[in-house]
Amino acid sequence: MNVQFEDLLGELKSKNIRLSHQRLKVLEYLTQNYNHPTADQIYNGLHDDVPTLSKTTVYNTLNSLAEAGLIRVINIDDNEAHYDINTGNHGHFKCEKCKKIYDFYIDIDSLETRGLDGFQINDRNVYFKGICPKCLNAKN
Repeated sequence: MNVQFEDLLGELKSKNIRLSHQRLKVLEYLTQNYNHPTADQIYNGLHDDVPTLSKTTVYNTLNSLAEAGLIRVINIDDNEAHYDINTGNHGHFKCEKCKKIYDFYIDIDSLETRGLDGFQINDRNVYFKGICPKCLNAKN
C-alpha cells in the first residue's frame, strides 16, 4: 500500500496539526522510504537537506504523527522503535540476520482471542522474527 504525501497533508490539516517545514520533511521522508526507518535513520536521511533539523524535532514529529494515527510505531525489539507509514492492518517480519523488516498480509480482525472479555484493545500488532529467504540462501 503506497501512501500519498498529498493525502497525508489533508489529514494533517483536518486534524489541525501544524504544517511546519521540518514536520513536512519528516512526513515526506516516510512516504518515500517504506523500509520502517528508526528516528535516527530519518534524522540522518534528512540532516543534509534540513541542517536545522534536530533529533528532538524528529521524535516530536513522529509522536505527533503517531498520535494522529498517520503513522504506526513498530516495537519489534525492545531497544529501537521503527516507524511505518502504512497504518492499515498488516503484520511485520524481522530478519534476525539482515535486520530488515518485511510487511505481510494478515487478517488481524479474524484472529481469535480468548480471555480479553471486558478489555479495551487500543492497538493490535503481529510480529514474527526469523531468517528471510535472501539470508537463508546467502553463501557463508
